[in-house]
Amino acid sequence: MLRGIVQWYSVLMFLYKDGAFFVRHTEKVMKKLFYSGLALFAFSACTSPNNSQTNSEELKDSLTDQMVSRPLDTTNPDPAHNSQNSVDWMGTYEAVLPCADCPGIKSVLVLREDETFEIRNEYLERDTESADEGTFVWEDNGSVVHLKGENTDLKLKVGENILFQLDQEGKEITGNLAEHYRYKKLL
Repeated sequence: MLRGIVQWYSVLMFLYKDGAFFVRHTEKVMKKLFYSGLALFAFSACTSPNNSQTNSEELKDSLTDQMVSRPLDTTNPDPAHNSQNSVDWMGTYEAVLPCADCPGIKSVLVLREDETFEIRNEYLERDTESADEGTFVWEDNGSVVHLKGENTDLKLKVGENILFQLDQEGKEITGNLAEHYRYKKLL
């Protein structure tokens, strides 16, 4: 872009024998553009202190508002091929789940071939951890696993190297926080 400006400047200087007027005029325009851009940047970075949420209950409500569910498409055009028999689903997965009063919950999930699982949750910036193990069953469509343990009741849609956490009604979580409800496989 600078090269283009220099070329235009050279052409205009050639056309105007007395270039002093043009140089002064160009400097004024460039200064105005620079200060306008600087002001736009400064104002776009500002936020109102009234927008910050300090109350834990308000933050929980905000997280709930951002979590939107949609029905899970359970129709499979080719029932012979589903996640259960076509995807390499066994292995270790990791996600950092949203937390209302901490930076997040680091969750590590291991799915085994014998249809057992182990899950460990660590609340970040706290000394709180939990672990559970149990079994899981494949839902009828072969693309969802339902984990059942002593403290775990979790449904996950299985994809290639990824697990999508579902809400309690079996719907995929969408919205601003959807990315945080995806377990990525550790390869």
